[in-house]
This record gives sequence, structure tokens and C-alpha cells, in this order.
Amino acid sequence: MPTYRYKCETCGYTFDVFQKMNDDPLTTCEQCGGLLKKLVTSGAGFILKGEGFYVNDYKKKKTQNPATEVSPTKNNPAPSNKE
Repeated sequence: MPTYRYKCETCGYTFDVFQKMNDDPLTTCEQCGGLLKKLVTSGAGFILKGEGFYVNDYKKKKTQNPATEVSPTKNNPAPSNKE
């Protein structure tokens, strides 16, 4: 169920309400009886937790010391045919 944020245009009171998407929006402030305005919020971000996700299971592991890796082009040059 989504959370909606409302703000009273009269007294400035702001609050959050859990409502179904098909519920009618609130119109009256519970503090002063003034007119409410539904605010636009960003909502919660999408978070993946636990095992089985790319971030912790399939991502390539970094090597501890990249300077010690052997590159075939640097250490083993191609033989030349100049004889």
C-alpha cells in the first residue's frame, strides 16, 4: 500500500497516510479543518538485498595487485622474422 504525503494550506501541518491507490484523496486537515494538498514525493528507492543478485554474486572480482598480472603482449613479444 502506497504512502501519500499531505500538507494543509491553512496551517502548514504535514503528515503521511497509507492509502490504497483507488482511495479518494483526503481533503480536510485533522488539525484545523483547512484544505489539504497532496504532495509529490519520490518514494522509496529500489533496493536488492540478499544473495542471488548481480551486485554480490556475478560481478567480476578485483585482483589484489594488478601490477603482478602477466600480459602476453608485454612479457612475451612476438618473434620477429628478421634473420
